[in-house]
Amino acid sequence: MARYTFSSLEARNEIEGEKPWAERRLPTTVYDLLSETAEKFGSRKSVSFQIESGPKDKAETLNWRALHDKSVQTANLFRELGVGPGDVVAYVLPNSNETLITLLGGMISGIVAPVNPLLEPEQIASILRQTGAKVVVTLRGFPKTDVAQKVHEAIEDAPDVEHVLEIDLNRYLTPPKSWIVPLIRPKVAPKHAAKVQGFNAAIARQPKTLTFEDEKVDRVAAYFHTGGTTGMPKVAQHKFSGIIYNGWLGANLLFDEKDVLICPLPLFHVFAVHVVFMAVLTSGSHVVFPTPAGYRGDGVFDNFWKLIERYGVTFVITVPTAISALMQRPVDADVSTLKVAFSGSAPLPVELYNRFEKATDVKIVEGYGLTEATCLVSCNPTDGVKKIGSVGIPFPYTSVKILHCDADGNVQKECGVEEVGEICVSNPGVFVGETYTEEAKNAGMFTKDGYMRTGDLGRLDEDGYLWITGRAKDIIIRGGHNIDPAEIEEVLAGHDAVAVVGAIGQPDKVAGELPCAFVELVEGATVSEKELMDYARENISERAAVPKYIEIMDEIPKTGVGKVFKPDLRKSAIMRVYNGALEEAGLSAEVVAVVEDKKRGLVAQIEDRGADRDKAEKVLGNFTRPYDWV
Repeated sequence: MARYTFSSLEARNEIEGEKPWAERRLPTTVYDLLSETAEKFGSRKSVSFQIESGPKDKAETLNWRALHDKSVQTANLFRELGVGPGDVVAYVLPNSNETLITLLGGMISGIVAPVNPLLEPEQIASILRQTGAKVVVTLRGFPKTDVAQKVHEAIEDAPDVEHVLEIDLNRYLTPPKSWIVPLIRPKVAPKHAAKVQGFNAAIARQPKTLTFEDEKVDRVAAYFHTGGTTGMPKVAQHKFSGIIYNGWLGANLLFDEKDVLICPLPLFHVFAVHVVFMAVLTSGSHVVFPTPAGYRGDGVFDNFWKLIERYGVTFVITVPTAISALMQRPVDADVSTLKVAFSGSAPLPVELYNRFEKATDVKIVEGYGLTEATCLVSCNPTDGVKKIGSVGIPFPYTSVKILHCDADGNVQKECGVEEVGEICVSNPGVFVGETYTEEAKNAGMFTKDGYMRTGDLGRLDEDGYLWITGRAKDIIIRGGHNIDPAEIEEVLAGHDAVAVVGAIGQPDKVAGELPCAFVELVEGATVSEKELMDYARENISERAAVPKYIEIMDEIPKTGVGKVFKPDLRKSAIMRVYNGALEEAGLSAEVVAVVEDKKRGLVAQIEDRGADRDKAEKVLGNFTRPYDWV
């Protein structure tokens, strides 16, 4: 059982009231944490990975002692390759046991920088340059993936990279597939000067005890890029203290060494790394990573419930898009070990919440976090009232204020109960004044008393629950992936016929939001929406950022100073998408207006024209934006 009961704001305050955070005797470094867990739970399972998704497919499980030893060997190798406490090891990898070993070894020896392997070569190169990565760990050429090809191409434009270590996933396969891979393996011919060698052979030559001193100082141990949709993504800095805080929360409020988590989320994202794995590392529990691509892997959704039965999973880690896909499949296995499903990264529609609970008899707990805060901010209490649609109660040692600030971070007003403003956060994961590696990007991000401005709009209710009502910043969140609308706008504005562009996220019942764009044409110009869509596909480098819908308007709504007024565009998109869903379901109801509500943000006004309200509410419940009958 977890050490504390996390049931209410009062229970949270009791935990915090025991002693100040600084007086809790916690490890200083990740090496300390790993060593403690290996000492306590050495023979217990730590991580399981299987390259294929079947419930009887080959899996590799490491116990805590083996994970410790391999991580230390990896740290020793990185140090031998010139990585010191201020140097960077980047990895561009799908999920595997080696990915976790690289993560830990990178933090022990220097600074680890996970990179999204779905990015294009120019975006990967940009992150490698911005972080100054000295060592890159990636895949050896492998069928059905172009990760190796992209990374070697990126390194041509990243002159700081001196060493490349390659992981061969073929070792996870069984015959005859493992015999076939060498015959069809794509050839990669690097054109850069970095030295290339095999990862596993290189770490095997290293001792299992640390060859250098683990300095007991709180320092930056990880870089996480945010977005990556434009040429120069922001890179957030994470210190040991913030990483250990996230792990402490999971181990003290949620998990113990007897728990088993299934995490089909990517290990380049803070949700999988800090929220899940650091909690596993702190508690000594067991985490399962099915397939390199997680939820996107072949057969994962079809085999998901059987994998829960195979491993005796107690906690599911998920996101709304995955819940939606799972609910299209029967629960065809014994899932009686399941306690809770944790959902994050994007808002969860009420209808999806209800369908999951009915199908599994398991409650979903929604939480909130962000890369800039190392991650965790709040969560619906596992042992208390779960307010569907809220992101729960701030964690112990996390303070949330709802503020109105000017551009420089000066507080103009602190909001009262139920009053909407910008969500601002202070906790051990917030690196005050130095969140981003580039100093200029931290300007105006903090209040004078050290609260970080999240850019999200929200409110606190009378019970202390946090509700997100919108975003002060323009980011589009597609299935938990951040897309900068500026990339879409810049590309479409480059078309000769386009005068003004506004890109927003339109509601989607699977992804939460999908990018769409509104366009005003140059006077006298003619172009079709299809031609603009083709132009966007050809010129937007990231596939996820290509708009799913483009609308040409006579005149885009603008503010008094000529800026695109996006609230009106969002209202138009909500009306179009909701009415389309009602019409597709054959329901005689219509969105007649979308209004701004002080508490709930944009709210659709639905007119009942003899429709079956229960059916209509099920349709509308697939979306995250609120609605009212009028």
